[in-house]
Order: sequence, then C-alpha cells, then structure tokens
Amino acid sequence: MGVSTKVGTQPQSFDLRQLATMKLSTEYDSEGSVFVNKFSARMLNGIAKLTGSIQREPSGDLRYPLLGVVTKFFSVIYDHEDRNALVTLNADVNRNLSFKYLRDIKAQQGEVKLLASTANLRYKTEISFDVPATTLPKVVCTFPQGQLRAEEVEVDEERAIALSGFLGGSILNGQVVASYSDESATLKYTYKDEELTMIPSVSWPQLSPSLAFKRQFGPHNKLSYFHNFETATWSAVYKYKPVEDFKVKVGYDSDVRLGWSSFWIGKENAGAKHAPRKFKLQVMLQVPQDELKSAALLFRMKKRFDLC
Repeated sequence: MGVSTKVGTQPQSFDLRQLATMKLSTEYDSEGSVFVNKFSARMLNGIAKLTGSIQREPSGDLRYPLLGVVTKFFSVIYDHEDRNALVTLNADVNRNLSFKYLRDIKAQQGEVKLLASTANLRYKTEISFDVPATTLPKVVCTFPQGQLRAEEVEVDEERAIALSGFLGGSILNGQVVASYSDESATLKYTYKDEELTMIPSVSWPQLSPSLAFKRQFGPHNKLSYFHNFETATWSAVYKYKPVEDFKVKVGYDSDVRLGWSSFWIGKENAGAKHAPRKFKLQVMLQVPQDELKSAALLFRMKKRFDLC
C-alpha cells in the first residue's frame, strides 16, 4: 500500500502596506516660527487617501486642524476650527468631457466646471459658473497657439465682459508670446540654447521694456540677470549646483536694496520625498543694503517619515 504525502502551502505573511501606506511630514519656517505637521494614509492599495494637518504656533497653540478623505471621484476636507467642509465631486462623462463640482458647506456656495477636449488634448474648453449663479459663466479656451479667457467683472459698479489671454509662435529660432490682461499688453521674445537664454519684453500702455538674461557656465554654474529699463531696477542671481541635491544661490535685488545668499539640501522646487534621508533644508542670509545691522538668518526645513 502506497503512502501519499500531502504537501501544505506556506502561510502568507500579512503585509500592512496592502491596506495602508502612512506618511508623516514636519515643516518649520523660522520667519514665522511655525511648525506644520501633515500626515497621509493611502488606503486599500490607493483607492482612498486620508489626510490631515495641524499648525503649531510660537505660543504653543495648535491651530487650523484639517482632516480630509480623498478618492478619485470624491473628496471632503473638514476644517475643525472653522466648523466647515469643502466637498469636491469629479466625474468623467466620456473620454473627452469631464465634470467637477466644488461646494463650500458653510457658505452654501459652489462652483461647477465642465472641461471638454479633443482626443489629442490640443484643444480644450473649460466652462465654470457659481451655484447659485451670481455672474455669467467663465470660459477658458486653450489651443496650440495660446489661450483665451472671458469672464464677467464689475467695472465702475457696472457689469462687463473682460477678455484676457495669450498667443505664441516660433520666430527667428525663438518663441514670441503676446499676452493681454487687465487692459495691459505684453510682448515677450525668448531665445534659448544650451548655454544662453535671452528674454526681452515690452509692456503697454506703460511702455516698460525689460530684459532677462541667463548664462550657463558649465554643468554646475549659472548666472541670471533681470533689468527693467523704465525703473532702472535690476536683480542678479548666481547659482552653483555641484550635485543634484545641493544648490547654493547668491543674489541682489536693487528694488528692495537687499542682498542675500542661500543653500538648499534637496531639490528647491520639490518636496522631501526624493531628498537625501527625505530631509529638505534651506538656509538664507538676508542683508539690507541700507541697514546692515538688520541682517537676518532664516531657515526652512521639511522632514518626511514613512511609517509603513
């Protein structure tokens, strides 16, 4: 008689990360001496996210507690201090038409946005209006050469339609952009290659010409300069970036007569997620030209913790 052997399967270990991925971040800005603590937890493999934040004042008081639930189609952000909630609903009617509704519960006001686009996304139209309606809908049309906006505004206690937008195109190995907003027009030309960027511009009706200049000296050094010819004000910034996550900047602004220098650990315009040890730091020294004794040393930091 043969003996059968039954091989059992190994029990699978439970991974908490399949249910929730929790992150905590702490931010501090010495200018206001304020700590901001935020947390987020992605639930059920990212189907929903629980978020929250609270601010610690220099006095030790805890302010502005916020708690939110975010999904692809629905989100609620609750402000405990204001006893108010902001609700957002999103829906895709089809691949070229989407709908968004925002509601302020306490103010009993909302906004509806409709976004229509072509299959290649080269042309888009967004229509938004208040609920209950207080003005005519705002319309934004985006196309490959620019954008056009139309909205109702109040001028001298009368309602009027305000137009704004920009048009752009390629001219002489560069890009030219003409923009219009608030009865003011700007014409800007941009030339850029691997080492040099030149951006002359002029505005009407003030007839205010300006020039932005950027020069790359090798892979680590860059100089930027801006001059407004109408006001004779100028600013200059020198950047030194020896590695991806470290940058030194030194600059001067004649408009406020202020010299400054700073360094960044972590990318300047990114969060702490990809910074070394998920820690981002900026230290800045500001020196007023007319009052050297008022020099100030400021710093900002952000630390992210992945709890699970």
